[in-house]
Amino acid sequence: MQRIELEIKVLSPLAIARQKPGGSISEAVDYIPGTVIRGAVAAQILDLSNGLSTDLTKNGGDFQALFLSENPAIFQNAYPALIFDGDLVSKDTFEEYGVLPATALSSKNKPGFKEEEDDPERNGVFDTLIDRFCAESYGYPYDPNCPKDGGRVDSAGITFYGKFDDMYHSLKVNKRLLTRVGINRRRATSEEEILYSLEVLNESQETKQDPVYYLGAILVEQDLAESLRNFIDRRHQSFRLGGSTSRGLGKVEIETKEPIDAKIDVSDRITKFNQKLKDRWYKWEVFGNPIQESPANRTYFTLDLQSDAILTENWLRTTVISKKMLHQFAGVEAQDKSLHLEAAYSSYDFMSGWNAGWGLMKDVELITTKGAVYLFSTTQPELWIKRLGELEMRGLGDRTCEGFGQIKICNQFHNIFREEAV
Repeated sequence: MQRIELEIKVLSPLAIARQKPGGSISEAVDYIPGTVIRGAVAAQILDLSNGLSTDLTKNGGDFQALFLSENPAIFQNAYPALIFDGDLVSKDTFEEYGVLPATALSSKNKPGFKEEEDDPERNGVFDTLIDRFCAESYGYPYDPNCPKDGGRVDSAGITFYGKFDDMYHSLKVNKRLLTRVGINRRRATSEEEILYSLEVLNESQETKQDPVYYLGAILVEQDLAESLRNFIDRRHQSFRLGGSTSRGLGKVEIETKEPIDAKIDVSDRITKFNQKLKDRWYKWEVFGNPIQESPANRTYFTLDLQSDAILTENWLRTTVISKKMLHQFAGVEAQDKSLHLEAAYSSYDFMSGWNAGWGLMKDVELITTKGAVYLFSTTQPELWIKRLGELEMRGLGDRTCEGFGQIKICNQFHNIFREEAV
């Protein structure tokens, strides 16, 4: 598969809401879901008679290959970008980029990365996955405090982050409420007692000097990659994302990059993670003998959810990736009897949406929220290295073509310990 990187510049507010079941308020999400990008591209193709093929409804046509085939294009979520010294930082420039793991903690009083320029007094962020695993293996609870002032720690409160120029940044978006009045369709005037508000993503930074960008990607089969890229480039200012587009919202400009090979090699990340884990394990020896076997003869790896995932086991929704599920996702079957799930840190939410093509609400789904972390171990790493790279590329679970189930193997942030808070 080929990977087409997207840089989405916001030109007007985005009304991208995810209404929770039973609620009357639609809250704006803080990113652009892959399903929204997918719907916008599909709508543009269908609206144009000179789309990617002469007959988009014909069997084997480009539209079918992109959206309806057994291996459709994968539209990944677009997450906030970083504007540094007035310039956009592209995804390939980041040393790290993505969703912060659920195991990351920060000071309860002064949370956030240390080196962010807006508040240099912050106490930093660190990860607890490896220390939690070691503590439980030695039979002790793990309850860290802030390394700087000894105070309480809690979830870092950061969803998206990036490491650029040896500095960690939290990537946030700004929102605001737009108040609107209902229109009487018969008289074409304002309707009494109909006043409503939309929560939207801002089209500019807080200073209103820099525009807002989001970084995403599309994974597509090689024979369609160039055609899809050319189509997006020709229509780069015609796409509308989210709701209320007839009222001037959702206008964006999409820039693409040259398609590149989407293959991912995760072996280096796995090696570094295991070295950190084993070094840390020997430091915990001061507490006596472990109650579990030494990690010396096992290889460990993590699955970090970079987007919400829809997971199913035995026809039921779940928030935990079992070893049986991982065998199926990776196509390893049951060859590795030594695979073991060591730890799982996950949460859930409910999600619905609107299908513009059908004119109907989508089914309510129970989702595993992004940031979830799963720690596995095996004594047969040779079976997994290549398969895990393919799994990171394609994602896991249901509806991966809409951006669900994207993962990262052995997120580098797991290697940052409490005394090295950043």
